[in-house]
Amino acid sequence: MKPFLYKPARDLDLTGMDRLASPLRERGLLGAAGHGAFLASARVYLGLYHRLRVTGRSILPRVGPLVIVANHASHLDAVAILAALPARLRAVARPVSAADTFFRSLPRAGLSSLFIDALAIHRAGVGRHELGQLRERLENDGCCLVVFPEGTRTRTGEQGRFRHGVGSLVAGSPVPVVPCRIEGAHAALPPDAKWPRPSKIELRFGEPMTFECEHNAREGWRHIAETLEDTVKSLSKGGVPTRSAGM
Repeated sequence: MKPFLYKPARDLDLTGMDRLASPLRERGLLGAAGHGAFLASARVYLGLYHRLRVTGRSILPRVGPLVIVANHASHLDAVAILAALPARLRAVARPVSAADTFFRSLPRAGLSSLFIDALAIHRAGVGRHELGQLRERLENDGCCLVVFPEGTRTRTGEQGRFRHGVGSLVAGSPVPVVPCRIEGAHAALPPDAKWPRPSKIELRFGEPMTFECEHNAREGWRHIAETLEDTVKSLSKGGVPTRSAGM
């Protein structure tokens, strides 16, 4: 039996907005309760209102660390992915969300942290330090990060280019990367809509990939981003991975 080690929380010295917007933020008891209750409700809502269907869930790794990389169709994306995950992964999943949208005020940051347990990242000028903190979480916490490399929602419904930041997150790392294709979320909640529409949403998970042999440098980041962009695009209808299952 392994000895139990007490470790101080990484965000122990942070308070208020600094803590909420930190990539090292840890989930407290209130956060765990709010997160669990919200996702339980979200699973019912997505199943009934959007008829959420998931393909390839059986090929997901059983435990973290893990990175899920998806196209960004709407503000429903992160919630849909979290709701679709098996309970063992859902418990450790953390969406990486835009700081200037979800953490631009204390109320927004509080809700994003409480309900979806999002981790903030700054889209403009993301530094090595911030991405290094996310890599640290993957290596030490066994968490599951949900990443949208386009950096913003599509305005047309078409998948955009993947930014190189996702490459710097996984280059030279043995952490599995799972591509995920989201279909129907743009129609369900386009950028100009105030309320979701009853459009069907489908998620398609692909086979896990690793980039351990890729150099953790600019050229390697570019290659990883391009590879993941093409892989996610290939999971559109017609590129079905393996077995299918509904919610």
